[in-house]
Amino acid sequence: MPEPIGQPERVEWIDEETWRAIVRNVPIVSVDLVVLVDGGVALAKRRNHPAKGEWFVPGGRVHKGEMLDDAVDRIAYEEFGIKIEIVESLGAFQHLYDESEISGSGGKHYLANGFVVETTDKPTVSDDQHGSVRVFSELPDNLHPYIEAYFRDSETLEARSFGL
Repeated sequence: MPEPIGQPERVEWIDEETWRAIVRNVPIVSVDLVVLVDGGVALAKRRNHPAKGEWFVPGGRVHKGEMLDDAVDRIAYEEFGIKIEIVESLGAFQHLYDESEISGSGGKHYLANGFVVETTDKPTVSDDQHGSVRVFSELPDNLHPYIEAYFRDSETLEARSFGL
């Protein structure tokens, strides 16, 4: 039986030139979190591309060497300042955006791993990507289709009424 492969060193920072090459050439592996709190779902108003100006879930890229559940914990803390429990893994979703902060890239392509998570903490804006956080008991009109897909595909969220 082969020896198990050790965990690679976790890489957090990607220099600008490498990031540009990644955005131009390969999909970005990420996690998105549907955050349940106080009988509602916490969404944040995006300040940057992609999905600028939309009510959106917190999410971000997975670092090399980082397990998905660790990425979920990190993103919840970095973007909303909360500790969470994973309720459901929704699987992988392909997200294609025409816009990107990298000019000439042709947009961004994410392989987003969706998760439903719960918290008893109060979500707050903890990063520069979001203008505000709000807990919705009914989802806002014109919700981004990628976020709607998480609600349609979730057994956990289907059992709750969010107005979809």
